[in-house]
Amino acid sequence: MKLAKYIAVATDSSDIPGVGIVTDTHLVPIDLINSGYKTLADILAAPSPIKAAESLPKGEPIPLADVRWLPPIDSQEVWAAGVTYKRSQTARMEESEAAASCYDRVYTADRPELFFKATPSRVRGHGQPLRIRYDATWNVPEPEITLVINPKMKIIGLTIGNDMSSRDIEGDNPLYLPQAKCYDACAGLGPWISLLDPLPPVAEIGVDLKIVRDNNVVFSGQTSAAEMAREFEDLVGWLGRDNVFPHGAFLMTGTGVVPDSDFTLRPGDVVHITIDHIGTLTNTIIQSSGPRG
Repeated sequence: MKLAKYIAVATDSSDIPGVGIVTDTHLVPIDLINSGYKTLADILAAPSPIKAAESLPKGEPIPLADVRWLPPIDSQEVWAAGVTYKRSQTARMEESEAAASCYDRVYTADRPELFFKATPSRVRGHGQPLRIRYDATWNVPEPEITLVINPKMKIIGLTIGNDMSSRDIEGDNPLYLPQAKCYDACAGLGPWISLLDPLPPVAEIGVDLKIVRDNNVVFSGQTSAAEMAREFEDLVGWLGRDNVFPHGAFLMTGTGVVPDSDFTLRPGDVVHITIDHIGTLTNTIIQSSGPRG
């Protein structure tokens, strides 16, 4: 089952977000007002989100062409794991000679690299723009299988994540990681959440990245969850150490597809991330001309 947040563009209440079940051709709205649930996060926190969504009152189906997608997040935090693929280890070591040994060691260490990625206000959904920093010169998307975790720290499904990264800032000094990773419109999630119980085998979760510039594919790469050096449950276990997530969380699990060091995103680029069992997340890249605010 696929659950999404959306706005119906052809209705009088087009500015009111809704929650719905996604089929191949339509979105079926869930009547939250009469359901006992207030948000998508409330449904995700149910003992069985699939059964909860199936049991709720429904509205008239809406053609997918009449849907504007919102990121499938309410008040959850977004976290991310780094250096979980060999390609990511290599890329991070390329960024900085001073940090190379750190990234080399964390790839094989018991404790993974985990960092805070975004608050909900910094997240964008399918079809919404993602931003590159005005003070960065080397920016890349990072396509990531993203775990959807309930308040009991159970993985209940998957979505697609784009962990935007300013590699020159991080490469200048590893202590600049928060600035390279966390800023306005720094994270893409969506287009929906695929509720999966159990999760498919990792060999069946392929990841594809395509970057289009002026109608031409300027970068393409593929990987699979089978290439990860860590297991999903292991990452969630470390995230939950001395941490409580009363609303649940999203955990991006790292990237195995990284453009070469001579590539950087430009305003107007369109990033397509496709992950098996979920779908495709598409975002156009923008850049501000100066400091925000």
